[in-house]
Amino acid sequence: MSAKIRSGDDVIVLTGRDRGKIGKVIKIVTYDTKKKAVVSGVNVYKKHTKPKAGSDGGMLNKELAIDVSNIAILDLKYKAPTRVGFKVIDGRKVRFAKISGEIID
Repeated sequence: MSAKIRSGDDVIVLTGRDRGKIGKVIKIVTYDTKKKAVVSGVNVYKKHTKPKAGSDGGMLNKELAIDVSNIAILDLKYKAPTRVGFKVIDGRKVRFAKISGEIID
């Protein structure tokens, strides 16, 4: 089954405290029935680390996973969130943006 959101896609956050932020999907995390995505610059928290041998301590910024229902693909033509559809072109299944009709893959 093809995924509507994949690594490397430009997405926009629809809900939550980071609503409206735009980022690139770093990776997709799947649990039992849940799908989450790690998006650069979204859902960032500060992790405090102690100094250890060979590394300095301090605060690290780390992105946490966000549910895929809270993000949408960004249509580059209109700079707006769009839904994703599938169609077959030349015997190959491709994704397309439903707003503009442009092929994403």
